[in-house]
Amino acid sequence: MFTVGPRPDAMETLELRDSDAKSLLVLAPARGGIATRLSLLGKHRFFLDESTLRNPELNVRGGNPVLFPSPGKLKGDAWSRDGKSGVLKQHGFARNLPWEVVGTSTEGAAQATLRLASNEATQKSYPWEFTAEYTYKLAGNALRIEQRFTNLSSGSMPFGAGFHPYFHVKQTDKRAARIETGAKRAFDNVTKKEVELTGPIDLSQKEVDLHLLDHGSAPCVLKWAAGEVHVRGSSEFSHWVIWTQQHKDFVCVEPWTCPGDALNTGDRLITLAPNETREIWVEYSVPG
Repeated sequence: MFTVGPRPDAMETLELRDSDAKSLLVLAPARGGIATRLSLLGKHRFFLDESTLRNPELNVRGGNPVLFPSPGKLKGDAWSRDGKSGVLKQHGFARNLPWEVVGTSTEGAAQATLRLASNEATQKSYPWEFTAEYTYKLAGNALRIEQRFTNLSSGSMPFGAGFHPYFHVKQTDKRAARIETGAKRAFDNVTKKEVELTGPIDLSQKEVDLHLLDHGSAPCVLKWAAGEVHVRGSSEFSHWVIWTQQHKDFVCVEPWTCPGDALNTGDRLITLAPNETREIWVEYSVPG
């Protein structure tokens, strides 16, 4: 049975359930539209640092932060393109703004749609009018997030999107954990060098921050002692980042539509004509 309802929590206010599958999703719309907790088939899958969730001065460390309109880091935290320019912090502003709940449903899945609309503040750093609607659909062994972007401006609107999911992998399990990818090359953001991937990625290092250069839009699989998670998305999601830190119980497998600094370089930006809408999607699932 699918249910969608409120939670008695000032921060995490919405709960989606598939009680037959023992799957649960919790959303915090006011905290960047973030999905904070995910259980699939009765197993907890997201890491969450509660202290960062409760402190509005901090970026949330955990859950599934939303990256828009620019995943990754811009050079100098600034961009310039087609006569326009602005300043954006790493991963964009969507994860720091309140989102509005605009719809819920239990038809075929436990569903909730959140919306972020441009305003005077966003246009100072990103001078376009837009709406971004994210529909979270929880059913069985999977969470699907359908994203719908509309350009309400008079000119073409470039953007990138992505997610930063923190999967709950204990530090003691990282040495044996594996990322299944066909990528042979990566940019190591720790050493700032391009490297060849000749064997399994060692997730037990002090820090892993790898941008897979030739993974493409294929699914990516994370396996560890407690299970596995499959991450896949529509064809736009062609840039993948693997990130973890030593002594932290998480591994991030991040699907992005473009690399960092794309608002400057143009690499794999999505560009919408006036009044155009683009729909893309990402899905997290477990075997079952």
